Amino acid sequence: MKTEETVYRELYAELEKYERKGVNMLIDGYQASPLQIVAAYMAKEEGTYMRDYMMNPAGNIEALAFTNINEYRQAVMTP
Repeated sequence: MKTEETVYRELYAELEKYERKGVNMLIDGYQASPLQIVAAYMAKEEGTYMRDYMMNPAGNIEALAFTNINEYRQAVMTP
């Protein structure tokens, strides 16, 4: 089983590759760097982030968005 540190390092390395390829990255709708995204993952208490890949017509990843799905789930579940 991977340690949390290993998971965060792997995520950072993956996101750096996307950044070098010019992929636009967002977290909760705001422009973010790989370090900011990993920091948000590390700091999350009850949040769970969902990845959303945006593709161009050629099928290449154009943008990568991370959205805290617990925030939206709470809004939907509220009567």
